[in-house]
Amino acid sequence: MKDNEALVYHSEPRPGKIEVVPTKPVTSQFDLSLAYSPGVAEPCREIAARPDDAYRYTAKGNLVAVVTNGTAVLGLGNIGAAASKPVMEGKAVLFKKFAGIDVFDLEIDCADPDELVRIIASLQHTFGGINLEDIKAPECFAVERQLRELCGIPVMHDDQHGTAIISGAALINALDIGGKEIERIKLVVCGAGAAAIACARFYSLLGVAYDNIVMVDKDGVIRAGSVDADDTRAEFATARDIHTLTDAVAGADVFLGLSAAGVLNADHVRSMARDPIVFALANPDPEIAYETAVAARPDVIVATGRSDHPNQVNNVLGFPFIFRGALDVGAREVNEAMKIAAAHALALLAREPVPETVHRAYGGSQIQFGREYLIPKPLDPRLLTTVAPAVARAAIESGVARYTIENWPQYEAELLDRVGIGQKLVTGIINRARENPLRVVFAEADDYTVLKAADVVAEQGIATPVLLGNEAAIKAMISRHDLAALAGFDVIDPEAERDRIARYADLVYSLRQRKGFTRSDALRSMRDRTYFGAAMVECGEADALISGRTREYPKVIRPALHVIGKANDVHRVAGMYIVNTTRGVFFFADTTVNVSPTAEELADIIGLTARTVRFFRIEPVVAVLSYSNYGSVRTESSERSRRAVEIARTRYPDVTIDGELQANVALNSAILTENYPFSDLIAKRVNTLIFPDLAAGNIAYKLMGELGGAELTGPILMGMRKPVHILQLGSSVREIVNMTALAVVEAIERNGIRRI
Repeated sequence: MKDNEALVYHSEPRPGKIEVVPTKPVTSQFDLSLAYSPGVAEPCREIAARPDDAYRYTAKGNLVAVVTNGTAVLGLGNIGAAASKPVMEGKAVLFKKFAGIDVFDLEIDCADPDELVRIIASLQHTFGGINLEDIKAPECFAVERQLRELCGIPVMHDDQHGTAIISGAALINALDIGGKEIERIKLVVCGAGAAAIACARFYSLLGVAYDNIVMVDKDGVIRAGSVDADDTRAEFATARDIHTLTDAVAGADVFLGLSAAGVLNADHVRSMARDPIVFALANPDPEIAYETAVAARPDVIVATGRSDHPNQVNNVLGFPFIFRGALDVGAREVNEAMKIAAAHALALLAREPVPETVHRAYGGSQIQFGREYLIPKPLDPRLLTTVAPAVARAAIESGVARYTIENWPQYEAELLDRVGIGQKLVTGIINRARENPLRVVFAEADDYTVLKAADVVAEQGIATPVLLGNEAAIKAMISRHDLAALAGFDVIDPEAERDRIARYADLVYSLRQRKGFTRSDALRSMRDRTYFGAAMVECGEADALISGRTREYPKVIRPALHVIGKANDVHRVAGMYIVNTTRGVFFFADTTVNVSPTAEELADIIGLTARTVRFFRIEPVVAVLSYSNYGSVRTESSERSRRAVEIARTRYPDVTIDGELQANVALNSAILTENYPFSDLIAKRVNTLIFPDLAAGNIAYKLMGELGGAELTGPILMGMRKPVHILQLGSSVREIVNMTALAVVEAIERNGIRRI
């Protein structure tokens, strides 16, 4: 990743990564009178009488403060409050994406710990919880301790407890695999900062004996008498006659590193007890390289902080779900019982069979509990419904919860609604593409946005780009914009490819000679790079085609249909968008191809769309839309939708389909149940919307993107014989990258498993 790319990401199209969005309508004088004066006085009176009613009438119960003074920012050190804000906004994004929690980030310019405590404590009535972040040791211990005493809401310094909980879960499972009892193990802690102290304390709660813990810092083993009694390291000072790291690790069962790169070597690992456990968590470079550790001992169990090795100890496995569970029962604190519950929930989740969605998200390799899989993966969708309930239960059982939860299955369903079940869908597609980065033709490689997308695709290993256009111009752009990842990839200038032009023209002529094409027409078509690229795919010289960013859709789909054509078992092609919203993922069709389909054609589109939704391993629940509900308005259009449902039910009996329905009725289960209790969609979540014509579908997805804030992936061209995807005019780099990944995955599955 280039530095300027990160700066552009943080500055465009608007600065920063977060925003505040109203949750109530404020569109009329009546709304204003409720939102502010005079109506706002009523909840104020209720809260004045019963302070806990703030959870009922305000956002407090779903709002966390991410607070720092910028004195110990990971990898950057004491950079100050202002410079730490991008990191805190990033933490806010993770809270929202993984657990649906809103965040205000607070960067406080205060180095004095007592004053910092006073400032934070004075803000406690705003929030349901406080996440302390990047405050240096040893001040962080006193700050957290005092705030826990002063505040009636959960306070957690994630640098300490997040690392402790996640690594604690890994320790539980590593000891199980090694057949060791936690009460008897010998533990070496390398490092004496906030995370190291917190981990050592937490491991003792899990069962590690204090007498079996040795702590080592840059000056050697922390020994009794070498540190002051009020020093945070004093509780781990040992009286044993050991002085160096080499002394400490000899015969040890566990090495926990939270220090610096390279302090542990292969000889150290070889000196440890059988089935040694090495948690080398220094970032970005661990205390010992993963490869060095496993080469030193075949029985070693290794975890690091890196995503490119097994067993990544990543705090995102903890803090979003810990706070989620705490907030949902109005917890007054995050206590030890809640932390232990989180660690055991993570450990138990890792022992369960891993769902296919997780296998696909991490490259398709089979993941199962063992030495290389001690803790769940960050993209495991089960984390939310596993850790949050465990923490909530512990809060209730330990007496720190304001509220209880009676219906736990309903609570888990509500958790999924908060984050949207499809938020990881695109990430999964990209990771699947990386399994086998096939050749993708970019027909408009002389457009900078397309070229930049190809650079990202190459750099991330999503596809092998083939660039069409003027070779000199494209290479000049690559050099001018430092698109280094494209070095060495094919740049093909169709004008210079005489042999290919003749061969491809023969192909097009053979396909179109009885449909109005002459040999001269076929030769002229090769000047159109979409024709040329489609011919490359048809001839097996590339696996997929991406085109259309600079041209109108009809001008691009025509060459693709002429050369590649629709699949043999498909009556017509259609277009679909993936629309990822705050309520989850939806599939919109037809949004790009069929202008005014008949009932038979709509039924074809329903079948094609259902098959495509299943391509994403999601079971389609289909609503066919209209401005009518089950015949409430009888016009040609509404009758067409109704008839399409009848045909589709007969053709696709294994798909849940109903309609015709207005959009709000299809998506609002309360309205549907009250008015149409006979509907096949009752008690189901509609995720697939079929529009009556192109105008409705096209308008709907564009409004969702521009006004609804939805993330759009598409258009997905369904029903083609080989992977071709036609971009929306003016598509962004991100959109092109996503579509490229989808094209690669489609090609992979066509070649081996299934097709769209």
